[in-house]
Amino acid sequence: MKESEIRELTDRLIDLSFAEDIGDGDHTTLCCIPEDAMGRSRLLIKEEGILAGVEVAKEVFRRFDPEMQVEVLMGDGTHVKPGDVAMIVTGRVRSLLQTERLMLNIMQRMSGIATMTARYVERLKGTGTRVLDTRKTTPGMRMLEKAAVKIGGGTNHRIGLFDMILLKDNHVDFAGGITNAIDRCHQYLEEKGLKLKIEIEVRSFDELQQVLDHGGVDRIMLDNFSVADTGKAVKLIDHRYETESSGGITFDTIRDYAEQGVDFISVGALTHSVKGLDMSFKAC
Repeated sequence: MKESEIRELTDRLIDLSFAEDIGDGDHTTLCCIPEDAMGRSRLLIKEEGILAGVEVAKEVFRRFDPEMQVEVLMGDGTHVKPGDVAMIVTGRVRSLLQTERLMLNIMQRMSGIATMTARYVERLKGTGTRVLDTRKTTPGMRMLEKAAVKIGGGTNHRIGLFDMILLKDNHVDFAGGITNAIDRCHQYLEEKGLKLKIEIEVRSFDELQQVLDHGGVDRIMLDNFSVADTGKAVKLIDHRYETESSGGITFDTIRDYAEQGVDFISVGALTHSVKGLDMSFKAC
């Protein structure tokens, strides 16, 4: 996806978020804060982790009120601790109050994802295996959440259904088997003039052998294989294709899988059940 397209999606998300939060007006702020009142607020970190979302926060402020001035003290990817001040924002008090919650929602979420990702990356250190995100993201926030994974040191899997072929179990079953699924995939790509990487999910050694016999893919996903079976599968594949482990892998077991030699391990928990990093936006 092009940078301009990502920017457009982000702008649409910001506009929608303001629409659902402010509606026909922030009546609390409007009733007690004079229109010309000026002030400053600081972003205070209250929990250790990896900071993410600074650049998006700047866009939130800019889009709401271009006259707001943002002094960034700590950028994306910074290891932060309680008491750190990541940025100071100066502008109309009304603007500071009306942008506070959206900015915090985005930054807390992104920082939580980056922090979680960094833990997994550290867990895999020295193995050569990379941790991948998935499509298990918050609707509308996928671009931001995947950006947070990268800030935390992880690797993005496909962005959506448009930038990679991933033949999963349901595709294989509905297509009538491994061979049919792969052949139809290649026929489709040729007809459409598309050049996309092809990954296929296998659930057993029988399906794995069918893929190895047939070929025509770039990566093989080993779905719900045990640690021992993962090691056997990696030896069978013997570097002919990229390998990915997926399904039921936890923080406690991920290194065991990595040590079997897989290239990638996909972890839905990076985005679907992460806790936001605690921070606040207070007058200073």
